[in-house]
Amino acid sequence: MRTLKIILILLGALVLLGVILVALAEPRYRVERSIVVHAPAAAVYANLSNLAAMDKWGPWKEEEPDMVATISGAADGQVGAISHWTSSKSEGEQELVELVPDQRVRTKLRFMKPFASESAGTFDLEAMGDSTRVTWGMEGENGIPGRLFSLFMDMDKAIGSMFEKGLANLKAITEKEHADAASAFPIQAIDRPAMLYIGNRKLVKWSEMKAFFTEQFSAGMAALGKSGLAPAGAPTAIYFEWNEADQTADMIAGIPAPMEAKSRLKGVDLYETPASRALIIDYTGGYAGIGKAHEALDAHMKAANLEFNANVLEEYITDPGSTPDSAQWHTNVVYLVK
Repeated sequence: MRTLKIILILLGALVLLGVILVALAEPRYRVERSIVVHAPAAAVYANLSNLAAMDKWGPWKEEEPDMVATISGAADGQVGAISHWTSSKSEGEQELVELVPDQRVRTKLRFMKPFASESAGTFDLEAMGDSTRVTWGMEGENGIPGRLFSLFMDMDKAIGSMFEKGLANLKAITEKEHADAASAFPIQAIDRPAMLYIGNRKLVKWSEMKAFFTEQFSAGMAALGKSGLAPAGAPTAIYFEWNEADQTADMIAGIPAPMEAKSRLKGVDLYETPASRALIIDYTGGYAGIGKAHEALDAHMKAANLEFNANVLEEYITDPGSTPDSAQWHTNVVYLVK
């Protein structure tokens, strides 16, 4: 009986000690690490705002090679997209909850095993000329399991080492992609004359752009034909703003017209781009890959400290209707600069 009493007293003391230690432990935690990537913010953001892209540089699969992930919810790269993973060591999911292009990404992390917990993931980008500082953080409430865990292990060191490994991977992958993109797209600089276009300016959802192009290009060609004038160039998309967050474009789908159209076309919307210095990439391939040409021009502008004069344009030199093979499509991507 005496022995049992001693054991109970010791157990009670241990429990009391545990309660005291848990109470003294920090109720919240934050771990963060930073690295400088020699690439523009847009190139870095592309590898942070997409769950599948995160798999390319994330350090977790190296630790858990049997990890299997599936994506659900919204489309990948949009707020609401969720990556759920399972492995022999852990199970959880990561959700995109905030996306601010070229500035920040916020995620929500939910772990089911080895124990249930929830935390927030943060990615912040700081433009530094032709480079970008990336800060990766994780923060949340320290529940009882987390507080007990923190008593015996340095969480900052444990999680921070994984962040350092992941950021090193992100840096290597992004810098290589950026270098490859720059070498793949030679940039030509020219003095470009003023150009006149027939077309209505409109805020268009990305999902409705194909129909908008078809409608506007047809209307512009019909207006020119009615006036007896010939097109002065290839059908062109004229962009005023490309909004990643809302997935919209403020734009004109225009048909180039000779300057005399100003006096001969009545009741038709016209837009004139100014005479300007222009950077041009002759892009070859399907439209799905044209973003890489824009990234190369963005990077060139930032490296050369250039500013926009007016619009971004895409001149569709090849008619997809007469050339079915998208690998043969030619598009001039044009940035009007000061």
